[in-house]
Amino acid sequence: MRRLGLALVPIVVLVGLVWLFMANISRDPNYVPSVVLDKPVPDFALPPIAGLDVPGFDSASLKGQVTLVNVFASWCIPCRDEHPVLMELAKTGVPIYGINQKDAPENARAFLADLGNPYARIGADTNGRVSIDWGVYGVPESFVVNAKGVITYKHTGPISERSLKQNVLPALEKAAKKQ
Repeated sequence: MRRLGLALVPIVVLVGLVWLFMANISRDPNYVPSVVLDKPVPDFALPPIAGLDVPGFDSASLKGQVTLVNVFASWCIPCRDEHPVLMELAKTGVPIYGINQKDAPENARAFLADLGNPYARIGADTNGRVSIDWGVYGVPESFVVNAKGVITYKHTGPISERSLKQNVLPALEKAAKKQ
């Protein structure tokens, strides 16, 4: 009887693993849960990038209008890929605030000089502490903040034309309607 019980253990474990995989197979692989959703933006104050004529910002700056906050860095290859999309979005009047994560000021300035500046404000997060408070796993990441200063949407990874149309723009519209 004991042998039968020991023989069933691997079968039970295998069935459990198969059930776990089957239960999660239809989930979006890009979905990363976030503890900051539907919560006020963290309390922070970021200085501007040294030598750049764009103001920094703080948590109070994110109240009164719907804003897209984009975490980026000059050393981030996917940030370069999404940058043209942000430039086009900025032309529509959506205020985009940037958090420049762990970047040397001269590199950030060169990045923006080369690719253009879609940001109304940019805060220099030199040690990455503010990014951690926002729940950032890696750059680029973007957040929709409603007029009350509440994070309503998080986009992990670069924003493409497709994700802009399917996810980000609807999230911006939804945040604007709930003012």
